[in-house]
Amino acid sequence: MKETGFYDKKTEEEAKEDILIRVKEYCEKYRGKIFYTPGDRIPYASRVYDSKEMCNLVDSALEFWLTAGRYTVQFEEEFAAFTGRKYCVGLNSGLDALIMSVRALGISQGDEVIVQANTYIATVLGITENGATPVFVEPDEYYNIDADKIEAAITDKTKAIMVVHLYGQASNMGKIMEISKKYNLPVIEDCAQSHGACFDGKMTGSFGISGCFSFYPTKNLGAFGDAGAIVTDDKEFADKIRMMRNYGSKIKYYNEIEGVNSRLDEMQAALLRVKLTHIDELNQERVVLADRYTKGIKNECIVKPEIRDGASSIFHQYVIRCNDRDRLQEYLEEQGIQTQIHYPVPPHLAECYERLGHKRGDYPITEQYANEVLSLPIYTGMTWEEQDYVIEKLNSFSL
Repeated sequence: MKETGFYDKKTEEEAKEDILIRVKEYCEKYRGKIFYTPGDRIPYASRVYDSKEMCNLVDSALEFWLTAGRYTVQFEEEFAAFTGRKYCVGLNSGLDALIMSVRALGISQGDEVIVQANTYIATVLGITENGATPVFVEPDEYYNIDADKIEAAITDKTKAIMVVHLYGQASNMGKIMEISKKYNLPVIEDCAQSHGACFDGKMTGSFGISGCFSFYPTKNLGAFGDAGAIVTDDKEFADKIRMMRNYGSKIKYYNEIEGVNSRLDEMQAALLRVKLTHIDELNQERVVLADRYTKGIKNECIVKPEIRDGASSIFHQYVIRCNDRDRLQEYLEEQGIQTQIHYPVPPHLAECYERLGHKRGDYPITEQYANEVLSLPIYTGMTWEEQDYVIEKLNSFSL
């Protein structure tokens, strides 16, 4: 006699519903929050997810539509609305968003793109992967590009300004957009760390021709693997990026332009849809933690971050400075506190860009920051008890 299977008397939808109920129960029982015990090592960052996110992942897997399915389309619509833009195009990564934005503007060999000097290498790769030359500008006291120094860097070869909202704080977009209009230069925004940050009430990613986002797992809005997107109000630009991400074609096997394979996959989009509904509270949690750091750190050896008038920060990182940063980092590690340096080697001194001919001393403010910055633990789910321990140890440090 044939043995009856568990789902033999269920429809496909009933079977799927049963699976998702079990996934929810599994997540709530085995994947709950790990509570802090004094003496535990405090990580620099952490992953947080709940049963809704896990259920969406399993649901997308059961459909077995791995790239650009219904979850991707829904996320693109929702993320465009979140940023206040008309169009969103999901991509494989934030780096692809930068590379493809530069390429879609026709920028290539012999062209220059202005960019801040103290950014992550990915920002600059977005320029050089297209054969163009990065022209570096020093940062201001808020760690973003010094808008007052941009005009001096403009030449007849300048084709765009690439703005980075570093550490989660919006750049001085009022001044930057004035320069953009004056010189007719498109602005590309690197929003990899600024999901939800605003300048004068307008969200980062909504100023330039293209807002480029990364959804790497550690971001405020993070997937569980590589993922990215661009947002724009320009339909022609969005359509071009859509073609580029799919080998340069609108219709399969009919390639209109040279493209790449850079589609946002369904499982990432499924997770991001759930997280997007919580992004405001996730950002606010970091803002509260940052405020506690700012009020609690009393050590005069430590320079705390400031927020520009008119700007907001989502504190993707809480970055301090110290004259003896390396010793401070070593001390904190000994106390069981993990930290990171964003970033120890500025792009103009990176080995891969020796061909650009820059030398130590060319960008002294950038180099000073590289020697002094230190990112403290800050993440969703960090307890005040954990943070109080970090603050206590920071205040106990002496040069």
